[in-house]
Amino acid sequence: MMERKREMGIAHFARRIKQPRGIWVKMTFIVVLGLCFVFFWSILSSSASSFNVQRESFDDIAEPVSARTKSAHEVTESSKLHERGKVESGSKSKEGKKVGGPSVHKHETKKKKEHVVSHPHKKKDVPKPVVEEVVVKEDQEHEEAESDDSDQSNKEDGEEGTESDGNEGDSDGYGDDSVDEQVEEKNEEVTVTEISKKRKRKGPVFDPKAEYSWRLCNTRSKHNYMPCIDNDGLIGRLRSYRHRERSCPKKPVMCLVPLPHDGYDPPVSWPESKSKILYKNVAHPKLAAYIKKHNWVNETGDYLTFPQNQTQFNGNVLQYLEFIQEMVPDIEWGKNVRIVLDIGCSDSSFVAALLDKDVLTVSLGLKDDLVDLAQVALERGFPTFISSLASRRLPFPSGVFDTIHCAACGIHWHSHGGKLLLEMNRILRPNGYFILSSNSDKIEDDEAMTALTASICWNILAHKTEEASEMGVRIYQKPESNDIYELRRKKNPPLCEDNENPDAAWYVPMKTCIHEIPSAIEQHGAEWPEEWPKRLETYPEWLTSKEKAIENTNHWNDMVNKSYLTGLGIDWLHIRNVMDMTAIYGGFGASLVKQNVWVMNVVPVHSPDTLPFIYERGLLGIYHDWCEPFGTYPRSYDLLHADHLFSRLKNRCKQPASIVVEMDRLTRPGGWVVVRDKVEILEPLVEILRSLHWEIRMTYAQDKEGMLCAQKTLWRP
Repeated sequence: MMERKREMGIAHFARRIKQPRGIWVKMTFIVVLGLCFVFFWSILSSSASSFNVQRESFDDIAEPVSARTKSAHEVTESSKLHERGKVESGSKSKEGKKVGGPSVHKHETKKKKEHVVSHPHKKKDVPKPVVEEVVVKEDQEHEEAESDDSDQSNKEDGEEGTESDGNEGDSDGYGDDSVDEQVEEKNEEVTVTEISKKRKRKGPVFDPKAEYSWRLCNTRSKHNYMPCIDNDGLIGRLRSYRHRERSCPKKPVMCLVPLPHDGYDPPVSWPESKSKILYKNVAHPKLAAYIKKHNWVNETGDYLTFPQNQTQFNGNVLQYLEFIQEMVPDIEWGKNVRIVLDIGCSDSSFVAALLDKDVLTVSLGLKDDLVDLAQVALERGFPTFISSLASRRLPFPSGVFDTIHCAACGIHWHSHGGKLLLEMNRILRPNGYFILSSNSDKIEDDEAMTALTASICWNILAHKTEEASEMGVRIYQKPESNDIYELRRKKNPPLCEDNENPDAAWYVPMKTCIHEIPSAIEQHGAEWPEEWPKRLETYPEWLTSKEKAIENTNHWNDMVNKSYLTGLGIDWLHIRNVMDMTAIYGGFGASLVKQNVWVMNVVPVHSPDTLPFIYERGLLGIYHDWCEPFGTYPRSYDLLHADHLFSRLKNRCKQPASIVVEMDRLTRPGGWVVVRDKVEILEPLVEILRSLHWEIRMTYAQDKEGMLCAQKTLWRP
């Protein structure tokens, strides 16, 4: 009966359609059919896209099986599970902050996507240098083993975000007043369709058919151009000289920074550079005016000289250090305290004096330093990086600095709810020291600072005036456990949420909360490191990949001693500032500890987060995304080391050639780059360097892996 009624209904509907007055019924019927078609098509296309995303994570199934296949498979499974969750800037488990192995960065607020590195093409013939073949062969085996973990971690991070386009902010400087809102907007979940669309872009890192025509950058800061710091947009030129926060150009920088107006000569070698540098290499109009007002730097002929008896501490910087250690004997410069952050760049006498005590100090050159004293510090050979200190976190993990020092740095730590001091609390090691020195303390600032430090449970160990420098010195200590936080009457600032990752540092806004202090043995920062130099070869309990870290250290010790120091033609007497662009466990930097160099270990934001371990062993490091320019002045480094940087960044950056341009900006004329990578990457890279008039000093290839060593010249277009 029901079937008959249905047939009668359909027949009646058909007769209505045939009638003239049924035109509206016809239109309605067509619309309904169209909507049904769109609905079913969207379901089918969504399913297809979802399938593509899952399948992409197995691009390496054709790779040879190695000893690490099991761990790599575990990472892949982990990445698939993590893909189902919501993408967040900070998603750290409450159990602990393990480092190494499958651990990857969770600190990119704007998540970035990365493709899996495809198999290299068959290599072409490359001239062999005079290098021990055994060494290169060992290195090849090491890289193959290491690439398993790197590729897997890249895939895990790649599942979470989109491809980086090298633009994290507006080039014109607008929006600086609402940085927090901008950052939060970047933390959006990417749809499966967008991920599938992005992943279709595959191919070689460098376009083999590309031809490069270079030009000089036409910027307001000229030879001191820092792309992500200088405010050089058309509208921005009417505003402040530099961005309030890091803000990169919308398009990758493909121009070359000019040399200083009077040219550039080879810098003074270390250790002579501690006392004098060539003036024209750092010449700046505001620097000239600054020199006339300060006696710690003098213009002597072609040089800037730095008298030892003239410092901001009235010539008694050594006495100042001794005064601090007398107040707090546990500080023990060079033993208990090895890694120090110095806020602000002035005469660098504090940094220089600590170097003699085996203390490695990195200076934070604030972006408001328009005199460019940070560039002077770099030219002298002192570890320095440039950043703003406003509303975003500094690019460091949590709890890594043994001591933070601020001597007349002019920062109002208690302003904006104490946000800046809470950032210092984040990166300061539990039981670490915060040293605050000033010539004149205002009563209002003194009371506000006292209230703020008490609210975050910092213990004031000493407060005295150093007679020689007439500086009031306060030494605070961060607590070593969470128990004291529960004793506060007012829970303000509050403890951070459990899902707030304290190691998240790339484009992440500062938080007005206190991170819990690590307590479990598997968490980094739960215990104070061994004394220096024992900590260099100590592998803590929380490091989940001790064998790989030991292997990495032994490998680079062999490579540096057998090849780098003698076989590449590099004059190490003229090498002081070194950067490892893809530091993993810091093995390369550790192998150079006995040389007269310092190494900035850069851990890319898309790779496993091993930076806490690098600090644990007493070395310096920083997070960075190589799709963007680095935060420092041009001509800052004597040597750049890039171990499989480009193969790990494959299809991640919008314009990979801009990384080579950045390497040109970072390197001093006469400086060196050493690149180890796949042959299919090195061949076009050699041509790009030649187009920049770099001198290719060495190339070597074995199987699908290769190495090149090149030296920068004075050429500018």
